Amino acid sequence: MNSTETEAPSTTSDNMARQGSVVASMTLLSRISGLARDVVLSYLFGASQLADMFFVALRIPNFFRRLFAEGAFNQAFVPVLLQYKSAGREQLLSFIASLSGLFASALLLFVAIGVLFAPALTALFAPGFLSQPDVYQQTGELVRITFPYLGLISLTAYAAALLNAHGRFALPAATPVLLNLCLILAAGIAIFGWVDAQPVVIVAWGVMVAGVVQLLVQLPTLGRLGLLPRPNLDTRQEGVRQVGKLLIPAIFAASVTQINALVNTILASTLVSGSIAWLYYADRLLELPVGLVAVALGTVILPHLSSMVARDDQQRFNATLDWGLHLGLVLALPAAVGLWLLADPLVAVMFTSFGGSMTEHDVRMAAAALEMFAVALPGFVLVKVLQPAFFAHQDTRTPFRYAAVAVLVNLLGSLATFSWMGHVGLALATALSAWTQALLLFYGLVSKGHYQMGGRLVAWGLRALLCSGLLALGLWFAGPTDLQWSNMLPLHRAGWMGVMVVVAVLGYCAALFICGLRLKNLRNQGAIL
Repeated sequence: MNSTETEAPSTTSDNMARQGSVVASMTLLSRISGLARDVVLSYLFGASQLADMFFVALRIPNFFRRLFAEGAFNQAFVPVLLQYKSAGREQLLSFIASLSGLFASALLLFVAIGVLFAPALTALFAPGFLSQPDVYQQTGELVRITFPYLGLISLTAYAAALLNAHGRFALPAATPVLLNLCLILAAGIAIFGWVDAQPVVIVAWGVMVAGVVQLLVQLPTLGRLGLLPRPNLDTRQEGVRQVGKLLIPAIFAASVTQINALVNTILASTLVSGSIAWLYYADRLLELPVGLVAVALGTVILPHLSSMVARDDQQRFNATLDWGLHLGLVLALPAAVGLWLLADPLVAVMFTSFGGSMTEHDVRMAAAALEMFAVALPGFVLVKVLQPAFFAHQDTRTPFRYAAVAVLVNLLGSLATFSWMGHVGLALATALSAWTQALLLFYGLVSKGHYQMGGRLVAWGLRALLCSGLLALGLWFAGPTDLQWSNMLPLHRAGWMGVMVVVAVLGYCAALFICGLRLKNLRNQGAIL
């Protein structure tokens, strides 16, 4: 074997690590700005009825966006896109032109239907509002304002997939920051009364403006890459048909989280006022580690796995999946420990440090949901790593079946617990669903012969588990008690939280180092071992 052949795997792995770092860095910026956005929204709305109304109006387009655009569409689209990319420039542009025209037309039709039937969507997502006619009517009007965001952000996600397939990861990963900035600006306008309108309406229009801005910033880069051919409606294009065949099962397989969130919103709308907001605020804190770990890994790993399947390179495929699972466990397990043990002070620091409408009761309720979401975190990360392995083989039916089981687990768990555990039962059901899906995906990959787990993955998984256990003991015995946290002044509590996070990160890294983990182990897991 010549030197080029021996160096290629390591180079690929290093590229993946760098790409993952870029996505994680941009996602961190997005999540930090998202937390700032939610701090401002909590100041404006708290956990009031207005908060529930706005979060339902935001949830509806976001549900369909993640269902069709970021979830299923990309999973069905990227493997076919890479296939056409390797076939030549002319075939690639023919495929993009046809798919762009058909996708944009379908979105336009779907958005028009959604705006027309906004009250029906409100009833579907928040049936508990039907008993409050004023709330139901106003939420429907908010949905009419926010629903066009679906079309704009779906086209943005489509553009991002094109850029990712051509090695451009930073811009797509940073684009969500623009939504957060637009909502912060809209909330600021509402807080200072610069526009004579209801605050909730002003913020809803901020969502719409954000969609326009997010789409426009993608276009110059696509143009420079020559990826903006004139769209057409050619349904006979073979690649379009191929995506269509993969799309239907992928819609369900890639979107369990969104379907579970829909179930949670529906059932939470029948609980006490504030339940939707408590789940939302807890979910926003969960989104930080999910975005940094799960989204970054899933975004980077799919194009690489698809290329390896196209080359029939099973050894590199196994090594790359080992790398993703290894890195996911090393990062997700300590994050889950931190979210569980620091749930109350985290919620308090993020959403009450600057005053606003959040009460101590709201903090306790959101923290209780966050504890259950922390249990789900490693499961979410494993799903994001394992699902692309099926999609790379253009197999969307198997994940579809596993997703159906996961949704059923969530539904049964929610129905069994929400009447006596309230919104906490809904969060617990989400955790059970995430782990069910992750374990089924792992079993399916092994049983179908798509993946053979390496011995080093088992060893490092156990070490990550041990180090996370030590982290839990340290936080439990060294950290302030719940009573001490609650009695602290806001700035004092924020300072203590900062110290705790820094010490926890350093302590966990030291434990991993003592166990033998080095930076090169994380870089080179994707190489042929």
